[in-house]
Amino acid sequence: MNALNKKTVEDIDVAGKRVLVRCDFNVPLDNGVITSDKRIVASLPTIEYLIRNNARVILCSHLGRPKGEFKSEFSLAPVAVRLSELLGREVKMAKDVVGESARSLSASLKDSEVMLIENVRFHAEETKNDPEFSKKLAALADLYVNDAFGSAHRAHSSTTGVADYLPSACGYLIQKEISFMGGALENPKRPFVAILGGAKVSDKIGVITNLLNKCDTIIIGGGMAYTFMKALGYDIGSSLLEADRIEDAKKMMDEANAKGVKFLIPVDNKIGREYKPDTESQIIESDNIPEGWMGLDIGPRTQKMFADAIQGSGTVIWNGPMGVSEWENFAQGTIAVATAVANSGAISIIGGGDSAAAIQKLGFAEKMSHISTGGGASLEFLEGKELPGIAALDEK
Repeated sequence: MNALNKKTVEDIDVAGKRVLVRCDFNVPLDNGVITSDKRIVASLPTIEYLIRNNARVILCSHLGRPKGEFKSEFSLAPVAVRLSELLGREVKMAKDVVGESARSLSASLKDSEVMLIENVRFHAEETKNDPEFSKKLAALADLYVNDAFGSAHRAHSSTTGVADYLPSACGYLIQKEISFMGGALENPKRPFVAILGGAKVSDKIGVITNLLNKCDTIIIGGGMAYTFMKALGYDIGSSLLEADRIEDAKKMMDEANAKGVKFLIPVDNKIGREYKPDTESQIIESDNIPEGWMGLDIGPRTQKMFADAIQGSGTVIWNGPMGVSEWENFAQGTIAVATAVANSGAISIIGGGDSAAAIQKLGFAEKMSHISTGGGASLEFLEGKELPGIAALDEK
């Protein structure tokens, strides 16, 4: 899929038109109070562009998992309030999704006015990508803009279905995601280094397989590294192991070798007796973790080896922490890698999810070229899969 050829919001004439924008307003709420408005802020460039260009803006999003029913705790009303503050203008809130309230509000919208419809997942038809429901959503508007990268890997009514009935384009957020990640995969500045962590090999097989054809170096950390160690015949104690993936791990290391891709796995580890933040710990070589101990982070020699491999790279993609980074005792590996990436001078792309959270928490966000807004979507993009929410949009 060449996602880079999709129409953007600047390629369509929006003046005086009703534009339905799919945003990602799936924000964390605590008793109806938004605890982080990062996702709302990320949608502002597209919304502000539409306002400046006299569009009539109709915003939609999902929030949580209301499972197809109206549940007030999943209402987008708090989002409308926060958006009004950020935009400095009223965002009118519809009481429903495709009912009387949404229809009459959209019909009465004037140029540069903004409204928000209720949580699209209040209808079970949304996640089923039901054509009738998609038609009703499309009937609210003249044009469709998708700016929700975090949901682009889902084929739902509001992410793909409406594009069957309206001229469509992507917003600035999706454009940024595909230009950074698409650019890295299509034409990376070299050396191109991928750092993959997280718990499971099974989650990353597709990504590793795709990146073996594109990268110069692949670095493996996190819980999934122990399956690779086991594949090399090492004793890994009671570390996390996916026994049914040992053959896959062997195959990937052989393939890297055949292609001349450096494939780095930890040479030492910080191990713990139990899976607990304050467990007794020690540093041990990778090939003989004692019985009853488990690897919970990469060790100091590995940190240096990984940092050396990152130094001087042209492009770095990172997805997944190096250890149990939410525990201070086992966060050193992730901190060391984040520091190396921040200081590398490379184009640095952080693939959503836990690695994005770790980068924010450690205060390195400003130093990264791009932090993806979609965990699952960025993984599928790195696997080379077609994302339905992007595939559905019109070509330039």
